[in-house]
Amino acid sequence: MPSIMPFLLVAIGALAPMAQETPSAGRPAGGPEPQSVHSAPGVAEATRATEVLRIDGRDDEAVWRTAPRSRGFRMFVPRVDVDPTFETEFQVAYDERNLYVFVRMFDPHPDSIMRALSRRDVRGPSDQIKLLIDSYDDHRTGYELAVNPDGVKRDYAMANDSDEDDSWDGIWDVGTAIDSLGWTAEFRVPLSQLRYADSPEHTFGFGIWRDIERLNERSSWPLFSQTRQGIVSQLGRLTGLRGLSGARRVALTPYVVAKNLKQAGPGFAREQEFTVGGDLKVGLTPNLTLDATVNPDFGQVEADPAVVNLTAFEVFFSERRPFFVEGNGFYQFALNCYIVVDCQTNEGLFYSRRIGRSPSLRGRYGDASTPSATPIAAATKLTGRTRSGLSFGLLDALTQRVDGVGGQVVEPQTNYAVFRANQDLRGGKAGVSFIGTAVNRTLDALSDPFLHRSAYSAGATVRNRFLDDNFEVIGQLSVSRVDGTAAAITRTQQSPVHFYQQPGDRHDVDTTLRSLGGTAAQIKVGKYGGGITRFESSLVRQSAGFDVNDLGFLRRADVVNWSTWGALTWREAKWIYRWAQLNGNHWISTNTSGDRTDHSVNANGHIGLRNNWDLHLGGTLVNISNTQCDRCTRGGPLLRNARGFFPWGGVNTDSRKAVSGGIFVNLGRTDEGRTHRSSLSPYVNFRFSTRATVGLGLGYSEGSDETQWYGNFTDGAGTTHYAFAHLDQTTVSTNIRMNYTATPRLTFEFYGEPFVSRGRYSDVRQISGTPEAERYADRFVPYVPPAGSPEAFKFEQLRANAVVRWEFQPGSTLFVVWQHGKESFSDDPRTQPWTKDYRELFDRQPDNTFLIKMAYWLSR
Repeated sequence: MPSIMPFLLVAIGALAPMAQETPSAGRPAGGPEPQSVHSAPGVAEATRATEVLRIDGRDDEAVWRTAPRSRGFRMFVPRVDVDPTFETEFQVAYDERNLYVFVRMFDPHPDSIMRALSRRDVRGPSDQIKLLIDSYDDHRTGYELAVNPDGVKRDYAMANDSDEDDSWDGIWDVGTAIDSLGWTAEFRVPLSQLRYADSPEHTFGFGIWRDIERLNERSSWPLFSQTRQGIVSQLGRLTGLRGLSGARRVALTPYVVAKNLKQAGPGFAREQEFTVGGDLKVGLTPNLTLDATVNPDFGQVEADPAVVNLTAFEVFFSERRPFFVEGNGFYQFALNCYIVVDCQTNEGLFYSRRIGRSPSLRGRYGDASTPSATPIAAATKLTGRTRSGLSFGLLDALTQRVDGVGGQVVEPQTNYAVFRANQDLRGGKAGVSFIGTAVNRTLDALSDPFLHRSAYSAGATVRNRFLDDNFEVIGQLSVSRVDGTAAAITRTQQSPVHFYQQPGDRHDVDTTLRSLGGTAAQIKVGKYGGGITRFESSLVRQSAGFDVNDLGFLRRADVVNWSTWGALTWREAKWIYRWAQLNGNHWISTNTSGDRTDHSVNANGHIGLRNNWDLHLGGTLVNISNTQCDRCTRGGPLLRNARGFFPWGGVNTDSRKAVSGGIFVNLGRTDEGRTHRSSLSPYVNFRFSTRATVGLGLGYSEGSDETQWYGNFTDGAGTTHYAFAHLDQTTVSTNIRMNYTATPRLTFEFYGEPFVSRGRYSDVRQISGTPEAERYADRFVPYVPPAGSPEAFKFEQLRANAVVRWEFQPGSTLFVVWQHGKESFSDDPRTQPWTKDYRELFDRQPDNTFLIKMAYWLSR
């Protein structure tokens, strides 16, 4: 049964002013009155500090006795534009090098304030106060600095008015305290961490958000509206900033790494490896910054999750390396981005994981001793912004040559470059952006048949908001070109991105080409704010020769897609819910030869209940009209798609509780009932104290796929047989994550994931002379594959790592890391319980790495 305590507290807070004279809701009787109150709505004034402030969460310095105090917070969750249950007020001060903010969160029950110790950038079930600073005052970019009552910090860089980049780790300090009036937070933000124009006087965009976790309540200054587009454009104004430092800022972070590694081959022989490197950050001007890294090491970064990929397309893995993660959002230029897929295709002109990738020819010229990642010699980023609203960035990286067996090149020396620019217009309500990328490789006779010598891409976007900023129209155009030998370009044409060899389409493989080019375009219009209705309609076209995979990410080219989304959204708590949303989607895809490849509809609903549980339910009907698959035969003829239905649902419980969890279920049925699949993903989180948490998760999926591609086999007569099989596959993965926070700056984290996937093939067939037949059975005929073709597969992997992180002073960190790995792949046809598979996996010889890394931040 839901607790009624939050609603009683809300009622008490609302009735208190009627019962007695109090300064404001939530302020205890007899509480301190401000020296002065800044009353202009949405405007706060900063006071210059003349003394060094001690950041301890207390307002006992002289400047806090004179600085104006600002109030006027308004609730926006669960109700909209009403007085919050408890009042909040803040003061702002500054000196030549720092911005200071003191926030008082009144609470008549300090012992009920929710607290949670966690590592930096992890939100636990606790109260929180967050600063939002638009130092450029451009209504588009900014920073978020948040802290909870235990002093755990979180920070973000903001771009495009609402995009949050949690990879940004600014160097700033904060002190917190809990007292009889509630709790306080005192921030010191070095101006070196902000970007602003060189001017004698500044106005910053500024806002503060407060979360009261036990009431599930959020309030803000000024009022934030969830029915309007954007976050930065809704901030208030911070005035009175005069004489801010324009001096050059320099920060150097050298580091040393010691590794204990397992040597290649059998046995347990170990070797030591020592490396040094460093990061440099130079503020050339207050709005122009240079970042550089030399011989970077990312040993503290968590490993990628295990995946068994049986499709024709590449799997996307998110970026985790700090140098490339920070500011990555600015360099993104998304392709195929529309709400129907929630922009989760991850396709775009820049994919930073290409830099330092696994050597591309490792499987051809390498062995077990060949490095699994390409070393990065050096990388730099130059970013800035002008007074006129022009943001720009230049990223350049050089990777080293990697040799395999006998000195054969498995990855050539390569230079990667990205230039990005964005010009805001009409105060950020419109804009024009541009991106250009370049890749240049030093190839030899062994590598030039397989790799592009150079690759270039460029793109431009135009956007404009209108009708009270609730509507927006966006247009985008991109071009690409790759160059190389005839053999390399032929391989590109025949790759899964293009499949020029497919019979019956408008494209043919040209074995004489030494370059390949293409274009991509998108236009979309939508209503993203105002009222409860939302919609978007998008049209995308990509030519068959479009290819950006040398530095970008693209699963396939040769596509035309029209997608439409509509939604009803309720953001104010009513009846049994805190919020609710209903979505409907419809999309049609063809290739540029005119073949319809997809026609589907989807509906889904989401609701947040008053007890802080969330429910999710949806389903997709695929191929509701006659469609053909132009990728299923991997370069062969079109194969008719089957209708299918894929429902899903999930629930998650109140994460504030000591024990919380959830479960998600996915089902599917297609191929006239011959193919079916299901997956189950339960998880549970235990919070043993404010310091210690353990999370356990299970991923279980099983299915029978009647149309799993098996291989393309060419016989002695030169005839190609496009073979498919029935695949029974079961995958079981578990994960455990343990966190212990001794202090906000000293943390321990462990993550482990054993993964086993087993599949068995049967009923091998080839496509018939009528692969587009209406009846499923008429699309295939029996086929006997060549001797030695696989009957089954089993992939096992265990990845674990433990990290002790100690930030012994702001910006300076010591990492102690243990990495553990086991992996095998076989065509073992045996069937056995997954528990026995797990026992075999744990018995395998491990690959252990121990690492100590210390980075020391030097700044002036």
